[in-house]
Amino acid sequence: MNSTTQFEIFLRNAIAEDVADGDHSSLSTIPKDSSVNAIIISKDTGTVAGMQRASDTFHFIDPNIKIILHANDGQSVSPKDLLISLEGNARNILMMERIALNCMQRMSGIATQTKLLSSKISHTNCKILDTRKTSPGLRFLEKEAVLIGGGKNHRMGLYDMIMIKDNHIDFSGGIKNAIRKANEYIIERHLDLKIEIEVRNFIELEEVLAIGKVQRIMLDNFTPSNLKLALQKINKRFETEASGGISEENIVTYAETGVDYISIGALTHTVKNFDISLIASKND
Repeated sequence: MNSTTQFEIFLRNAIAEDVADGDHSSLSTIPKDSSVNAIIISKDTGTVAGMQRASDTFHFIDPNIKIILHANDGQSVSPKDLLISLEGNARNILMMERIALNCMQRMSGIATQTKLLSSKISHTNCKILDTRKTSPGLRFLEKEAVLIGGGKNHRMGLYDMIMIKDNHIDFSGGIKNAIRKANEYIIERHLDLKIEIEVRNFIELEEVLAIGKVQRIMLDNFTPSNLKLALQKINKRFETEASGGISEENIVTYAETGVDYISIGALTHTVKNFDISLIASKND
């Protein structure tokens, strides 16, 4: 499913959730043909995201709304900065206000945090990855925000990579069986999928290195010193990813080990939403 189709489905669900049989506040108080001028402003400092998504949200309900974008996705903004100007039917703009702002606030919060972490390690070759720890139904927007903030997307879901974790290893009867079964599965079904495997210690790492037949190794909850030693053992034969216990305070130390990727679930599951507001005035 492409991003445009996903967004249309999202908007229909959002409207059904928020509007249902009508915005009765506006329907009861605002004349049908009333026009309004409105602006959307930043009330926070950081990286804005969701600009085009907000524009598409208003145009989804009313293509006649005039919209001017005063900032681009990925741009740094400050409090009181003008982001979007709107002019059009008052009922329609107010009906879609919260949906548009919710997208922008969530996406900008994620983009801001991603940009912060990415900038901290920009002197290295390491890249920030998101995870599947996303809000149900919003994954495509949250992962889009990670890209806007300068990060990279990990797998989008369970369907676009084989990621062998501890549960898979246990049910398969060990690392060797898990890797063998994953490769057989790809061949039997003629799939073009990468295989990543999680290791939790040096014993598991040595077993994976002896077997091979994976493309990436995730080193889970390794300390920076142990991670550096593990990378020496891997010796660039596989892509490498560090995960677990990595934060703003220690990310530079992890990135400077030479690991290829750092995955951080907090990019999407605990990020603070950006503060953005819409201000409307009646059009005489």
